[in-house]
Parts: sequence; C-alpha cells; structure tokens
Amino acid sequence: MFGKILIANRGEIACRIMRTARRLGVGTVAIYSDADRTAMHVEDADEAYRVGPAAAAESYLDIGRIVEIARRCGAEAVHPGYGFLSENPSFAEALEQAGIVFVGPPAGAIRAMGLKDAAKALMERSGVPVVPGYHGVDQDPSRLEEQAAEVGYPVLVKARAGGGGKGMRRVDDPADLAAAIESARREALASFGDGGLLIEKCLTRPRHIEIQIFADHHGNAVHLFERDCSAQRRHQKVIEEAPAPGMTEEMRLAMGEAAVRAARAVGYVGAGTVEFIADVTGGLDSDRFYFMEMNTRLQVEHPVTEAITGHDLVEWQLRIAAGEPLPRTQENLSINGWAFEARIYAENPATGFLPSTGRLALFDPPMGVRVDTGVRTGDTITPYYDPMIAKVVVHGKTRVQALQRLGRALAETRIAGVSTNTEFLARLCAEEDFASGNVDTGLIDRALPQLTAELPPDANATAIAALAVLGVLNPPSQGDPWQSLAGWRLWGQGTQHVDLLRHGERIGLPVEFLSKGCFGVSVDGTTVKIRPLARDGTKQRIDFGDRIVDVVAARDGAMITVFVDGGAHIFNVPDPLAVSTATGPDADHVVAPMPGLVTIVATSAGARVKKGEALITMEAMKMELTLTAPRDGTIAEISVAPGDQVADGVLLVTLAEEPGA
Repeated sequence: MFGKILIANRGEIACRIMRTARRLGVGTVAIYSDADRTAMHVEDADEAYRVGPAAAAESYLDIGRIVEIARRCGAEAVHPGYGFLSENPSFAEALEQAGIVFVGPPAGAIRAMGLKDAAKALMERSGVPVVPGYHGVDQDPSRLEEQAAEVGYPVLVKARAGGGGKGMRRVDDPADLAAAIESARREALASFGDGGLLIEKCLTRPRHIEIQIFADHHGNAVHLFERDCSAQRRHQKVIEEAPAPGMTEEMRLAMGEAAVRAARAVGYVGAGTVEFIADVTGGLDSDRFYFMEMNTRLQVEHPVTEAITGHDLVEWQLRIAAGEPLPRTQENLSINGWAFEARIYAENPATGFLPSTGRLALFDPPMGVRVDTGVRTGDTITPYYDPMIAKVVVHGKTRVQALQRLGRALAETRIAGVSTNTEFLARLCAEEDFASGNVDTGLIDRALPQLTAELPPDANATAIAALAVLGVLNPPSQGDPWQSLAGWRLWGQGTQHVDLLRHGERIGLPVEFLSKGCFGVSVDGTTVKIRPLARDGTKQRIDFGDRIVDVVAARDGAMITVFVDGGAHIFNVPDPLAVSTATGPDADHVVAPMPGLVTIVATSAGARVKKGEALITMEAMKMELTLTAPRDGTIAEISVAPGDQVADGVLLVTLAEEPGA
C-alpha cells in the first residue's frame, strides 16, 4: 500500500477519499485554489499546497502544476476523484512519466472510452448493444441534420466527450436542430475542450441503469451490480438507488456480463462505470438495453454500491493501483438490502434550478445516516465550481424502508444562507411513481410543477421569523431577573412591530408580550401564541399552545430562514434606508441572476426585441444560462461584452422606456 497520496480534487470527494486513506494509514496531500484556501478538504489533509487562482482552468485543471506538487511532496500516487482531470489521459501519462501512480485506468483505456463515438464503435465490435445513432467523424451541421432525419425524431444531440449532461440537448422538431447543435457544441467546448457531437435516437420511456465494474492488473474483472440513475433533471442525476427497481436476475446477469466485456475490450484497470439505457415501454427486458458510455473513474453515486455490497470502493481503487489483485471474485459478491443517494445542491427549484451562491449561515445535516460533504457552517458556495453541498446516503432492508429513511433525513436537513433543492428532493421521495419504483428519465419533468411549487409560509413560520428579528426565541433565564421581565410594562403588556419581506412584499407583524416568556404574533388577523422552551444546539423547542415542535430559525444579516414542519421559509428584514430596485416581468433592466462569465451578447443597442428573445448567455457553476428580454422593446444600452466576468445583480442590458409607459 502507498505511504502518501495526493488528491487532485476538492470538496466532498476529496474529503471522502481522505477518510479511507486515513483508515488505511495512508498520508494525504490536498491541493487548493485561492477560493479554497480555508476549505474543509484542506483542513482534513495532512498537508496542502496552493495550486493556483480560483478559476478551475488555472488551478484544478493545471496538469503541470499538480504533477510538480506531487513530486515536491513525495506522493507515490495521485487520486483524481471525479470531474476535473479524472478522465484526462494526458494527466495519467504525465504522472506515469514522473514515476507517480495514477489511481485510475491506463491512459489508453481512458482514450478508448473518453470519446463516446469511438467507444460506441468499439462496443459494437465487442458485441455490446448500442443505441441507434450517428457516431461519425463528419461534424458538418448538414451531415448531422441528415443523420438526425435518418435516425428519426426525437433525437439527442450529445457531446462526444465528458459527461454529466453537458453538451446534451433533446430535439423533437427538426426546426430546432440547428440551434441545439450550436448550443451543445458551445457548451461541450467550454466544459471539455472538445466540440465533437453525436446523434442518438431518443427513447421515449428510458431507464438509466449503470453497472459498477472493477478490474485489476492481473486480468481479473468483476461487476458490483447495478445502480438506477433514472431520476434526472436536465440529464443530471438527482437521486440514485441500488439495486434497480424491477430488475430481474436474467437482466442483471446480461447487463453485468456486457459491462465486464466492455472493460476487457479496452484493457481496463481500476474502478469504472458502464452506463446503459433501457427501453422500459414494456417493462425491463434483457433484450432492450443499450450501451451509452463508460465513465473511467469513480462515480458521484458510488456510495449506494458501497451500501449494498459492504465494500469500500476507494479502498479497492487504492489496493488495485498498488498492484494487489481484486479483493473479491464475482461469486463472492452479493446484494444486501437497498440504498438511496440524494444530491443536495445550492440551487433554487422555484427559479428553474438557478444555482445559488453565498455564505452557509447554517449547515446542519441529518444524524444517523451517511452524509458526504466538503462544507461546514460558515463556508461559502462560490461561482467557480459545482454547487453540490452534500450527498445524503441511506440504507435499509427493503426499498420502502430505505426510501422512508431518506425522506426523514431530508426533512431533518437544515441549510441556510443559500437556496437549496432539499425540499424538492423530499417531495420527489413522496411522488407516487417514484415511491412505487415506476421510474424513468422523464419522471421529474412530468411531475415538475408539483415538485417545484413554492408553498407560502404558514402563520407559525411567519410568527417564528418575527420573534427571531426581536431576538426573543431563547427561553428566559430563570436566574436573570431582567430577562424574566421581558416585555413588562407598567400599564398593560408591551407590543412591538416587526416588518419582514417575502419576495419583495412587506409583511407587518405586531408582536405582543403576553406573559413571562409567552408572545402573541398577529398574522393576517390571527394571533399565533408562542412560548419558547428548551434549546438544543440550533433546534428550538416551541410550544404553540396546542402542540410542541422543534423549529430552527437561522439569521444571517438581513436573511432569516425558518425550518418548521419539514419546510424551509426565507424572510428578509427590510432596510429602511434602501431604495427599491425591483425588476418585475415588464422591467426595463436585465441583471445577472448569479456571478458568471458573459459568453454571448446576442443583441445590440437600438435593436428591437420581443419578450422572451435571447439577449445574453452566461456560464457559471458548470451550467450555461440564457437571459431573455423581459418585454417587447428596444435595446437602449448593453453594459457588458463577451468575456466579462460579472457579479450577482450587475446590470447587463437596459431597454428603452416605451412611450406612454
């Protein structure tokens, strides 16, 4: 086993690798960008080295600098995690030339599987079924249009490099293909440095099922069964589970054998995932699954496989990279129970899952389940990297039990300071088709309105926010006579007025001090009576008169987040000196909704535009965002140019005032 390894990554995966290394007695080295100097993975490592500025291209993607650090610190091996350089054959080769072990497959295997078009051709020759489509080298748009027509709509336009749904577009109408090709190529170039595309038949009711494989340097290869990753949004996985619901032993055997054949075809070594798409219009069938791609790295969702097999996949990676044989044969591997993983992101489902940046005023993960994370309370979610905050992983004897545990764990997760998808994930757990195991990749899109609907806070949540503003949620101290007289007046009970903002709407709330430690808050004409009881960490026990529950009220500056009854509600305390800059649907200004890089300016001063017409394209947090005209009108001024890095709220485009407006 190695004495010291360098982890060429950041965040939760770097922390997760360090946990296994520490258990094995292996020393760990972290790298960090300027944005990550105080990050959790830096603190967890035995030693850490600055790798460059905040931008990933100048830090976590700098092969020369990382190899130099690995040499300098004396690391015997480098674990790439996932993302960044994990599937870059040049990185593997650079390490090999430096005499450092790459914890991953040979560069040749990465190249063979790194481009989806070449990988599909290789799989066809190896007898692995592939999705019908065009995987050729001719990338002329007219050629792609011809092939799309031949394949038949709907089709998927896909980047041949990379993964994670980047550079992928579904096209149902031939008239939309040209724009989809242009957009997918642009995103693929930005994400992977390769604008090559392929065309695939889009199955109307697909399941995304992947097989975890491992191979060693001694010619052995096994699979560790399947994971179902069909719960997706914009081709990004949301909740993964293992095993796959409805999977038959016949189909598991067929898919497992196909995955091992795929690994052997490229001389694979280490951990990898062979991703298949299954046509489930008539249920799971061993004759209707197709190879999509192979990820030549550890997957984000690997914890569910660890949960059902009882094996640490990072330990397997390290042992195999050190030259040891596979720890188990296929006959000695089995499935135990069921597992789910939910990815918590800093994003707002109510605004189209727009990523959210800012300081984590509170990060209070659930107890009793596995939580993989790389952040703590007080850390900042920056615009430079993927906005994933944590992965919540649960295990149970049955799917029903595991799903129930996941739902409860999500309800107990409390994150303040940024918007998150936690409540969206909890609703997905309870969605009828998902709960019954009737999943496919279109499930979330079909259920999106109810999954993302923003429920207004009830009177209890609003009243709690008012008391948080006044700072009276803590129960009065029995030993402090001044605290015990809070709200006392010579002639009657004291009353204070609290103003809150909710989506720009001002809420006025009279708060009456009813008796020692008891308050009455008037919300929409109804008085909510609240008596704060004991406090346990961030949780506050509250007596509402007819019931007692735990609530959390986290304040960060002007923002107050109230967690009660499984929901999270955000309020703001208005600044009496602030000037209103509200921009509604008919506003004259287009502002940056998040920090990012301006890549395209699709209009010019003086141009006449229609409502919904594309004006500005931005890139931030590994996604492309197109900003559109808020109304019909004429462009008065454009304040940015392609290549500009802008902050949240910066004015981008101004529309001219309309006569009579």
